[in-house]
Amino acid sequence: MKTNQKKAWLFLAPTIIFVTFFSIYPILRAFVMSFQSGSLINMNWTGLSNYQYIFHDPEFWRAIRNTILYALISVPVALAISIMLAWFMFSKVKHKSFFETTFFMPYVTSTIAIGIVFRYIFNGEYGLLNFLLRALHLPAPNWIDDPAMSLTTIIIFGVWTSLAFNIVILMGALRNIDPNYYTIADMYGASGTEKFWRITMPQLVPTIAFLLTMNIIAAFKIYTSVYALFNGQAGVGNSATTAVFYIYNKFQIVDTPGVAMAATVVLFIIIMFVTFLQRKMMKKIGGR
Repeated sequence: MKTNQKKAWLFLAPTIIFVTFFSIYPILRAFVMSFQSGSLINMNWTGLSNYQYIFHDPEFWRAIRNTILYALISVPVALAISIMLAWFMFSKVKHKSFFETTFFMPYVTSTIAIGIVFRYIFNGEYGLLNFLLRALHLPAPNWIDDPAMSLTTIIIFGVWTSLAFNIVILMGALRNIDPNYYTIADMYGASGTEKFWRITMPQLVPTIAFLLTMNIIAAFKIYTSVYALFNGQAGVGNSATTAVFYIYNKFQIVDTPGVAMAATVVLFIIIMFVTFLQRKMMKKIGGR
């Protein structure tokens, strides 16, 4: 028994070392740096001054507000659309593998590359989106250069980019549902709507809980989309700034790593708290 344990630890050692060095140590290092000030190579202990700074910085609270709004809107909207599309493909569409591959392509494509394409789609003067809106005699806002539309633009882009991963995972979950459930439901004359809400959705609860967790964490860490859509900026007047963009700006541009790490710690706590609440909610919904 002891020999097996030693072998198990031997096989686990590379992973444990890798995770410790690249995951656990950076978290601990960031926490320590949040109490220090100065340049990256010459930091001095200053206590809670960095936290006092960010809590009195309006730009930090704007970044947190934008991030929370983005997460609260984009995650449920994207998940609802993903469920509808996945169910439609699963129940109505033939040659599902082709459409799965098509939907999954954006996930394996660089976000920067997609963002550049969408920057032209969202262009207020010659963008494809406004061309279609004008053709339908609808208002055509300036998606990129209007500060009031910056967050809306990011949300639309975020919803589109998250569909790929969600749909593929949901399709896998739908395939694992026992078809006998639907056979019995057909015997009792259940409608498509009844089968969806009474069979499909309860079976998808664990998968939805997983996707909610992943999407919420990804939403709170949004940075690349903002960088790509607004050409390296956070929108006009920093109207599209997010928590991670704020951290990047303080660390890389302003050269105040202590402030950046303090914001990182606060963001980490927010993500942990929101994830905890989401898991508790999904357990109650799943009856566990």
